[in-house]
Amino acid sequence: MIREGGRLLVVEDDDAMRALLEEELRQAGHAVSTATRGDQALSVLDATPIDVVISDLVMPGLRGDDLLAGIRRRYPEIPVVIITAFGSIDSAVAMVKSGAFHYLAKPFRTGHLLMTVANALRERRLRMEIRGLRDALGGGRDALVAEGPAMRSVLEIIGRAAAVDSPVLILGESGSGKELVARALHDGGPRRTFAFQALNCSAIPETLLESQLFGHRRGAFTDAREDRRGLIQEADGGTLFLDEVGDMPLPLQSKLLRVLQAREIQPLGAASPVRVDVRVVAATHRDLEALIAAERFRQDLYFRLDVIEVRVPPLRERPEDLVPLVALLLEKHCRRLGRGPCTVSLEAMEALRRHSWPGNVRELQNALERALVLGRDDVIWPHDLPEAIGRPQPPGRESPAGESTLADVEREHILTTLRSLKGNKAAAARVLGLDRKTLYRRLDRYGAREP
Repeated sequence: MIREGGRLLVVEDDDAMRALLEEELRQAGHAVSTATRGDQALSVLDATPIDVVISDLVMPGLRGDDLLAGIRRRYPEIPVVIITAFGSIDSAVAMVKSGAFHYLAKPFRTGHLLMTVANALRERRLRMEIRGLRDALGGGRDALVAEGPAMRSVLEIIGRAAAVDSPVLILGESGSGKELVARALHDGGPRRTFAFQALNCSAIPETLLESQLFGHRRGAFTDAREDRRGLIQEADGGTLFLDEVGDMPLPLQSKLLRVLQAREIQPLGAASPVRVDVRVVAATHRDLEALIAAERFRQDLYFRLDVIEVRVPPLRERPEDLVPLVALLLEKHCRRLGRGPCTVSLEAMEALRRHSWPGNVRELQNALERALVLGRDDVIWPHDLPEAIGRPQPPGRESPAGESTLADVEREHILTTLRSLKGNKAAAARVLGLDRKTLYRRLDRYGAREP
């Protein structure tokens, strides 16, 4: 996240000018890095997060225009401010046309410099917000949606827990997004540059699970024709995610306990233990305390895993997240299926709101994918949804809108969708199946242009 005072890189070969710029910008509250040449500046950008680059136009070696081209190619979201002598203004204007944010002609006033930097920082923030929305609505990896208080509290715990190495136990119903939480813990911490290895303990037969986790040496058993590293070693330096850890056989639980206590493993057939450095994140939908009482789960392992506990709420307890999740999943599936923009009709969205979602986010994802595959157009209608979701309400059951008119229902649906998407009208129009002008007309009709 960009701070109020930005992280700036000043590229200037003149020592006096570079020192002056650095002093003025630091006094204004910015963090400043410096470089004397263009190639040195690119090295700084590779190693240090930078919000804005301020570069002289004429320098030895890599010129300012060449530096701009390199930054645009490698870091297109970073604004570049060009400093130029009066006689080179034409060149500076040409660089602005090529993607520079602005230029300053020497000599310039300090206030002009600070105002230009402030505007460049606002440009940078805007680009990052747009990229964040694009990633949330169609990034390669599913995002954690947290519009309501239930998931926001989860994100707060993730934010604090990501920075440490303590084991984490994630509890929640099947399909609620426990692996996404585990990935967020990994991606938000210092181990993110190393591997994230995931294993579903209930999906692999007991006879193979030990070899998958701990690895083996050649000849350890009949089919062991060569040495093989297990997932724990593959995750060395990173994170090991054990999904459905409540289904792990008791003999393996004691070996996992040794990993947590001694940070070492004993591969099958190995003569000596192997040291490992791995963070363990476990998840389950089972009641581990009941399994402990039934002597099917080790109490000492439970205490080792449950250092930090994260409870992921089921989808029925986070209604504020439904519309953003629908937007995200629609974008994801439409891209994968090679379809144009897809939307959900008012009636289908009401059906989605009424459903209790026993299968949680996974059920929602499957329902939308099915509707897109089997539907006849790019609008999802109630009959495109699975019967348990899209069938009409039984007679006598109270409608979510009570005695409201159709206009009242439409107004509430539009406003709820817009609030759920943080006021982003383009995203709301896609979800609602409206073009943006139509959405604006509806908002004007309901006297709610700015909800």
